[in-house]
Parts: sequence; structure tokens; C-alpha cells
Amino acid sequence: MRADGRRADQLRPIEILPGFVETADGSALISVGRTRVICTASVDENVPAWMRGRGRGWVTAEYGMLPASTGDRKARDISKGRLDGRTTEIQRLIGRSVRAVVDMQGLGERTVWLDCDVLQADGGTRCASICGAWVALRLALGALVEKGALEALPLRDSLAAVSVGMVDGVPLLDLAYVEDSRAESDMNVVMTGSGRLVEVQATAEGQTFSRPELDVLLDLAEAGVTRLTEAQQAAVAP
Repeated sequence: MRADGRRADQLRPIEILPGFVETADGSALISVGRTRVICTASVDENVPAWMRGRGRGWVTAEYGMLPASTGDRKARDISKGRLDGRTTEIQRLIGRSVRAVVDMQGLGERTVWLDCDVLQADGGTRCASICGAWVALRLALGALVEKGALEALPLRDSLAAVSVGMVDGVPLLDLAYVEDSRAESDMNVVMTGSGRLVEVQATAEGQTFSRPELDVLLDLAEAGVTRLTEAQQAAVAP
């Protein structure tokens, strides 16, 4: 039994509130345990200059943590005049993960901006952001279909992400911060709803891990993504 009473293979409680930001084209407030992220999708009827005339669209992401999201105040990146390395890495991860399931030709020459803002962080913020960003994107694209701007949803699949790790020699699903901070090894796994891998970030933190342990963690992540996908589909259902 873990500190919060979960089994090793159990996700934290998940809640996804679609349409949380009325002024966005698509939005969701996602809560995974004590981690909470607002995700919005904004449609721009233009593409970057280097893409014009190709008949293809683009999806990009930005990520940030509000100053009080971690307890001790985190200075805003703008006050430092640049994004920190972690922020840059995470927003690139979100962007390229979501692009893997978007039909850019079907999207047409428009850009979808995905903004993920962490209200409260207790581990797994990048994974929660990916899950919420897909919901926001799905809602925004659905609205374009309803308006007749798109003939069909330019989505190949759904997308979700979850963390797994070895803590005290035990494989755990969906690490809270107290577990992530002392894990011997941890992974962030991004997968489609059909079970195909998009990205795997695996790191040894002081102790190496074996191939059989990697396989166990991937199986654990796949089961977690299946349950996250169910929550996402419920959130975007009519």
C-alpha cells in the first residue's frame, strides 16, 4: 500500500472538466490526484510562414507553472527573460506528442495552439498536460466540424500519457511527487488509444534497471493509458 492508499497498479483519481474556459475554442481542467492543469486549444486561421502554401496545418504547445503551483513561489519565466530548460523540454514534448495523432493535411492551413498551465503540481504535470491537451484539441476540432470549417475530424487516434517507476524495488503506476522524488528509475510513457507508443522517456536515478523491469513498467503504463483514455472519451462524448 502506498502513502495515499493506492495499489501499485492504481492511478490517482482522475477528473476532466471539458469546456472549463468558455472563451477558448476547446478547453479542459484535468485533475490527476492533487495535480491540476488547465489546458486550452486556440485555433488560428494561419500557419507559420515556412508552411504557407503547402495545404497543411500545424499544432504547437506552450507549458507553464503558475507561481504558487509548487508551494514555494516559482518565478515566472518572463521575469527571467527566457524559458527555463525544463519548460522548453516539456512544451516540446507536448507539441510533438499531439502532432503524432493529427492529420495535418486534413487540418488545412490553420494552427492550433495548445496552452497548458499548471495550477497545482504533485508529480506528473507533463503527463496530465498531454492528456488534457488532447481533450482540448478534440473539442476545438469538433467545433470546427460542427461549423462546417472541416469535413471530418483530422485525428488519427487519441493520446494519453502516464508516469511509472521503480520505488524501493516495486514497480508503481502514476507517481505522485513523494514517489517520483525517490524513485530508482522512472519513465514517462506517451501512447495512443490503440496502444501504439509515441514517446518513452526512461531514466535511471542512481540505480540502473534491467530489460525485464523495463517491460514490466511498459505493461503497467499501457494499462494506465487505457484507463486514462476511457476518462478522455467520456469527457469529449456528446
